[in-house]
Amino acid sequence: MAWLTAFKDKNIVVLGAGMTGLSCLRFLHAQGLSFAVNDSRTMPFENTNEQTQYEQDYPKAQFVFGQWQQSLIANADIIVASPGIDLISEGIAALISAKCQVIGDVELFCLVNNSRINPMSMLAVTGSNGKSTVVSLLAYLGKVIGGNVALAGNIGEPILDLLQLESAGDTQRANQPDTVIVELSSFQLETLTSMQAIAATVLNLSDDHLDRHKTLANYQAIKQSIYPQAKIAVVSREDQATNSLVTAQETISFGLNKPEQGHFGFKDIDNKKMLMFGEQALISIDELPLAGMHNALNYMAALALGYSAGWSLTAMTENLAGFTGLAHRCQRVVSEDNIQWINDSKATNVGATLAAITGLAPTLADSNKLILIAGGDGKGADFSPLRTIFNREVSQLITLGKDGAEVANLVSDAIQVNSLSEAVAQAKQIAKPGDMVLLSPACASIDMFKNYMVRGEQFIAAVAASLVKVKEDSCR
Repeated sequence: MAWLTAFKDKNIVVLGAGMTGLSCLRFLHAQGLSFAVNDSRTMPFENTNEQTQYEQDYPKAQFVFGQWQQSLIANADIIVASPGIDLISEGIAALISAKCQVIGDVELFCLVNNSRINPMSMLAVTGSNGKSTVVSLLAYLGKVIGGNVALAGNIGEPILDLLQLESAGDTQRANQPDTVIVELSSFQLETLTSMQAIAATVLNLSDDHLDRHKTLANYQAIKQSIYPQAKIAVVSREDQATNSLVTAQETISFGLNKPEQGHFGFKDIDNKKMLMFGEQALISIDELPLAGMHNALNYMAALALGYSAGWSLTAMTENLAGFTGLAHRCQRVVSEDNIQWINDSKATNVGATLAAITGLAPTLADSNKLILIAGGDGKGADFSPLRTIFNREVSQLITLGKDGAEVANLVSDAIQVNSLSEAVAQAKQIAKPGDMVLLSPACASIDMFKNYMVRGEQFIAAVAASLVKVKEDSCR
C-alpha cells in the first residue's frame, strides 16, 4: 500500500501517550514499523508496571517521557500528534522541520482507508455543540435499520482500532464496519486533509477553544475545512457561519422554517409542528424524546447525513423515538422533590448553554423558575452573548470555578460559591416544586474536575445527597 511505503524507513514520532497515542502505537507496531513515543508527562501510564509491560510488548518503540525531546522532534520525518497537544503553546511547532509531515490519528486512518480495495464509508460531524448527540443518534439509527456501523473519532473507540490489521499486508478484520461515523473536534481537523467522506456537517459555531485557536475566524476556517473532504455538505440554515465555501458542492440544508424540496425543516400541520423533508411530513416534534429546538436541529442533521448515505428515510424516522440521548447532555436527574434537576455538564462552551436554555425554558410554566448553575474554565471565551438570555430566562444564577466571577457579572444578583455541592445546596434552598435547576456551565471542567463526566456525576451525587439531608431534617 502507498501509505505504508511512505512510512517505511522514516523517523516516526508519536506525540502523546494517552488513549489516542496508544492506539497509534498499536497500529504502527502491527505494520512492523519502528517509531518513538514522546510525552511531556513523567508517568503517562497508570503505574510503572503498565509502562514496563508496554516496553516489553512493543520492542520496536522507543519511549521518551518527562519532556518534549527536542532532537527527537527535530529529526522526525513523520509526527503523529494527539489532538489534545497544542503544538504552538507547548513549543513543539518551532522544533518541527519543514520537511516533516504532521498528521493525526484520523488522518492516518484516512490514508490507510483510502488505499484499501473496499474502503469504509465515512460520515463526518463537527460543530461547537451537539456533535456527540448527532453522531450517537446516527450510529443508533444505522444499527437499528441493519447497517454495520462504527462510532469513532472524538467519541467511541480510537479510529485506528477499527482497522486492526493483523500484519503489514491488507488483511482486514472479519467484521469490518461498512460505515464509520466520525465526530471531529477542531483539534482533529487541524491535522486532517485526506478524508473522503460521503457527507459532512458543521452543526453550529460559537466561541470555543479560543485559547488555542485565538480568533473566531480561525476557528471557523478550521471547522469549515471539513467540507472539501466530503461529497455532500449538510449545512444549517440557522447559522450562516456553518455554510460550505465549496461552491460546486452538493448541499442538503436543515432549519426551523419550511424547507425547499430536498431539504429538511418544519411546518405546522393541523396545529402540530411537523419535521419535514420538502413537502413530505415525517414526524411530529411532540413524538421526539429529546426536547428543545436545539435537539430538533440535531434530529434533522442526523437524518440528512443518513439520507446522504442512502439510508431509508422512512426507516430512520420510524426509529427516532428509540434514541433517548446522552449522559450529561440535558439529562434528567431522578429526584423525589418535584424539582426538575437537569445535568447538562457537557455544555462546555457558551453556545451549548445558550442552546440548553433556549430549548428548555419554554417548557416551564409561567409560575416556575429556572435556576442555573454555571462556571468553570471559560477557555478565553466571550460570555457576553449569555447576558440577554440570563436576564430574560434565568431567575437565579449560581456560579463557581475559575471564571465563575466573570459569569456572575452578567446579572446583578448572582450567587458565587466554591464547590458544586454548595451550588446544589443553594439551589435546593431556592427551588420550589415545578422549578428547574440546570447545570449548564458554559465552561470546561478542568479547573475543578478531571472532565465533564466527573462534574456531571458529582452533580447527580450532590442532588441525591440533598434529598437525603431533607429527609434527615424532616425527622428531627
